[in-house]
Amino acid sequence: MSVAPLIVEVVRSGFVESVHHARVFAIDAEAATVAAYGDVAAAASPRSSMKPLQALGMLRAGLDLDGELLALSCASHSGEDFHIEGVGKILAGVGLDAGALECPEDLPLDTAAAHRVLRAGGAPARITMNCSGKHAAMLATCVANGWPTDGYLHPAHALQRAIRATAEELTGERVAATGVDGCGAPLFFASMAGITRAYRALTLAAPGTHERRVVDAMRAHPEWTSGTTRAEAALMRAIPGLVLKSGAEAFDAFAFEDGRAATVKIEDGGQRARVPVTVATLRALGLDAPELNALATPPQLGGGRPVGEVRVRGRL
Repeated sequence: MSVAPLIVEVVRSGFVESVHHARVFAIDAEAATVAAYGDVAAAASPRSSMKPLQALGMLRAGLDLDGELLALSCASHSGEDFHIEGVGKILAGVGLDAGALECPEDLPLDTAAAHRVLRAGGAPARITMNCSGKHAAMLATCVANGWPTDGYLHPAHALQRAIRATAEELTGERVAATGVDGCGAPLFFASMAGITRAYRALTLAAPGTHERRVVDAMRAHPEWTSGTTRAEAALMRAIPGLVLKSGAEAFDAFAFEDGRAATVKIEDGGQRARVPVTVATLRALGLDAPELNALATPPQLGGGRPVGEVRVRGRL
């Protein structure tokens, strides 16, 4: 397995202005390796790409959500109105309000939504933080079990122990390290190969299982796991049967309904390189659609017009 990274070029006016290095691990429907760039066996920080596994752990522990609200529990949402209303529904369903959330205050990720908040005299809030759907689901899981809601983010809390056990089961690995995610929740480090296996297991699970409930909710409601203008939703709409979740610092994990799966990590955290590498990886696995053309080489602008692009060097 090669440890050489994949190279992503940022081109401006015909000149390669910058480069990004990427780790990529991809497997086909029989779990044979299709692509391996960089040290995919080393521990990685998947950030929010772990949310489907966290949601699975919560379902196994008694979380009672389906459909749009289950998709929202897996989300790094944009803070659009329907996202915020959904978070409120999850909390109200267990007799709580936004004051119970322990994620940090933030403005919506979506620029237009953030501007609306500010124009209305609002300010950063916990409910508009992009991880509030997951945190609401964590609180609902605590209520379902009679666990304390205070301190639900502590790694020793029964909720987090249940989530960790689920992550270890599906990745087939012991958690390499436990850190703190941007939202304050425990962050479980695992190899890219392990995370790829976990996504494959989610998609290949039998209909009606907790695993498939997570996957089916995300695929049916991609805007609820990200936002109406986000690349993640566009990719899932373009390729029916695909489930994909991005994470901070330029991590992506995805799987197709037949077991093809992959993970992508841009080593310097450069988000501009993430989607082009993910598109190249999808295509290397034989997954393509016309809508991917616009995402494969996003433009670099000069004076408001395209003067270059971000592109993957060569082919996977």
